[in-house]
Amino acid sequence: MRFMTSSDKPENAPETAAEPTGVAAQDWAQASADPQYRAAVVDLLGALAYGELAAFERLAEDAKLAPTLADKAELAKMASAEFHHFERLRDRLTEIGEEPTDAMQPFVAALDGFHRQTAPSDWLEGLVKAYVGDSIASDFYREVAARLDSDTRSLVLAVLDDTGHAGFAVERVRAAIDADPRVGGRLALWARRLMGEALSQSQRVVAERDALSTMLVGGVADGFDLAEVGRMFSRITEAHTKRMAALGLAA
Repeated sequence: MRFMTSSDKPENAPETAAEPTGVAAQDWAQASADPQYRAAVVDLLGALAYGELAAFERLAEDAKLAPTLADKAELAKMASAEFHHFERLRDRLTEIGEEPTDAMQPFVAALDGFHRQTAPSDWLEGLVKAYVGDSIASDFYREVAARLDSDTRSLVLAVLDDTGHAGFAVERVRAAIDADPRVGGRLALWARRLMGEALSQSQRVVAERDALSTMLVGGVADGFDLAEVGRMFSRITEAHTKRMAALGLAA
């Protein structure tokens, strides 16, 4: 699941530049000789690409709820950045001989379903969804990136770069809570719901894609083992708690 980038990379995220080994020390030409690894990367890029396209679409919708013209313009700039990320992923899939729409299709139902289940009712809920909900997906992809070949890792980290939404969301949400502290309780409940939905959806998507799940549990060289999967989700949960604190909300 990938919907919106965020600048608040968790401090305990894996350090991808330190002494890569196995697949992480190879480039795409070397690593893609393994058909299972290649399938996992195609799935990963397909999921990311559709997530970026969905983020672009959703920002356009969120702009309709923006209270000021300045806010609308800010969201338009972010939407443009998301579409550029989509184009990079689409072009990479084409470059490695894959049809982008075919790679994205397996993830359409799950991601669209997530958005239907977590449709914000107002401007502030939309900001919290982008900052909290989507950042969970970003954390997950950064964890996976540490185990990717150097070429794919560079692309994935590049499309996870900040679009400016993190600081924008924090500023607007904190200002709203300062103006009316009652808003904080409602948004805290909303953020907890997003956390549960995002983790559940991510786990379902991975479970349905054999190549991705095999990569995570160690079937591909340098993948996660089961214990590391547990530690990974603990790190993601810890990062979520920090984001909630940045918003002025209780986790």
